[in-house]
Amino acid sequence: MLIVRAPVRISLAGGGTDLPAYYERHGGLVVSTTIDKYFYVFVTRSEPDDVQISSSDYRLFSRHRHGMPPLWDGDLGLVKAALHEFGCFTGLSLFLASEVPPGTGLGSSSTVAVALVKALSTLRGLTLSPAEVAHLACVLELERLRSPIGKQDQYAAAFGGLNAITFTREAVLVEPLRVAPETIARLQACLLLFFTGAARSANSILREQRQASTDDQGAAVAALHRIKEAAHETLRCLQRGDVRYYAEILAESWEQKKRLAAGISNAKIDELYELARRHGAVGGKLAGAGGGGFLMLYCEPTHQAAVTDALERAGLFRMTYRFERGGAQVLVNAMARPAPHPRWALREVAGAHV
Repeated sequence: MLIVRAPVRISLAGGGTDLPAYYERHGGLVVSTTIDKYFYVFVTRSEPDDVQISSSDYRLFSRHRHGMPPLWDGDLGLVKAALHEFGCFTGLSLFLASEVPPGTGLGSSSTVAVALVKALSTLRGLTLSPAEVAHLACVLELERLRSPIGKQDQYAAAFGGLNAITFTREAVLVEPLRVAPETIARLQACLLLFFTGAARSANSILREQRQASTDDQGAAVAALHRIKEAAHETLRCLQRGDVRYYAEILAESWEQKKRLAAGISNAKIDELYELARRHGAVGGKLAGAGGGGFLMLYCEPTHQAAVTDALERAGLFRMTYRFERGGAQVLVNAMARPAPHPRWALREVAGAHV
């Protein structure tokens, strides 16, 4: 058996500037941290020589006959594309499971891609760096499947920890933040996550944002410029230990984010956000592209009981978590190694940087 896990993330600042439509012209910056909620891939040998895929999150099962490359369709299209990329067509059983539901704004779909790359490269006997794992996850999602997404989630899941991630046309640079431990502890203590109960596909929101980002004079690009500056401000306030000021940045960034595309927020989300602020939360936003999922709030410990009580009475659920630093990891590897796929004979992975 081979078991691999990769963490999901919360984006602290800069979300949206990691889309190619923006960063290829203006450069992007995201500040994010991974948390101790994981996506798992379990790989075992299968008899007969078919490929079987099971997903607990989507409640799906797929089986492909010996020697037939799987079609990249449906909710398991990413898994099938990864199997094709590594030439894994026979004698395998994959089971996929996550600690958070898909479509909730914590980067779970890209975490799946990272975990799959880590698992299948390990199965092939390849030792890939975190940058190579992230790059290949981006290739699967952005190039093979043409998903309208950015690149922050893949690099966050592959590297793990609290990072500043810079995006340019030429490269992606991941820099672990040098922040005092007491600052990190206070930030973790003040950030709350509430599940709204609504999972969603972010693709329609991201497609609209991508289109709006092509107009350099438009409101969306102006908002992204401000969001990127907020990421720089976040770096400065964390480095000097001013966690309380980050709450103000978070509140302003949420107002800018709502200008990027229709559907990022709605009347119900706005009502819940204002309810939280009335009970003591300072700032917040929906995690990910918006539309549903997790509501992230900055709230000082003295007000957390009141905020939690108010939101849970309104139907939300608070999720406890901790920051993590591990990134994608192999937990168990007791698999016999197959011959390398011809695609990997030269072990060249372009475009990955750290």
